[in-house]
Amino acid sequence: MNLRAYRGQLPRLGKNVYIDSSAVLVGDIELDDDVSIWPCVAARGDVNFIRIGARSNIQDGCVLHVTHDGPFTPGGKPLLIGADVTVGHGAILHGCTIEDACLIGMGARVLDGAVVKKNAFIGAGAVVSPGKIIGEGELWLGNPARFARKLTERELEQLHYSAAHYVRLKDEYLAAG
Repeated sequence: MNLRAYRGQLPRLGKNVYIDSSAVLVGDIELDDDVSIWPCVAARGDVNFIRIGARSNIQDGCVLHVTHDGPFTPGGKPLLIGADVTVGHGAILHGCTIEDACLIGMGARVLDGAVVKKNAFIGAGAVVSPGKIIGEGELWLGNPARFARKLTERELEQLHYSAAHYVRLKDEYLAAG
């Protein structure tokens, strides 16, 4: 795994974490237990911090970054990812908050100050504008992302299944060495 210090801060890892050898994590990043970071993920906790909750998975090619404290962004924006979150291949999360049990679709972008409430689904390729609030249990699609509908019970179950599936998968990778 490729963990790099920035200003004396190294990423901190919980128990049973999987980080692919091609992923790069820099600076003030905390991964809770059972998190998985897949191939070619770039996560930079350099000008602010990143926190990733238990059992969340960050899939291949994702970019995770933060916003600095500056004249146009007072206080900056950290990146906060809750527990049981699935971030699909190639997604970009920048200085936003993703609450528990969400699914961020492949290639989606969630921008500075946006908040995705728990049990929400951001569709593949969607772009969530800066500062946008996505409601609990909602499906948002498109560019810019727009409310499509409330999720069904079956879809809500799928959010939890996805996170649990990736915990099992990372356990297989860890066992294989």
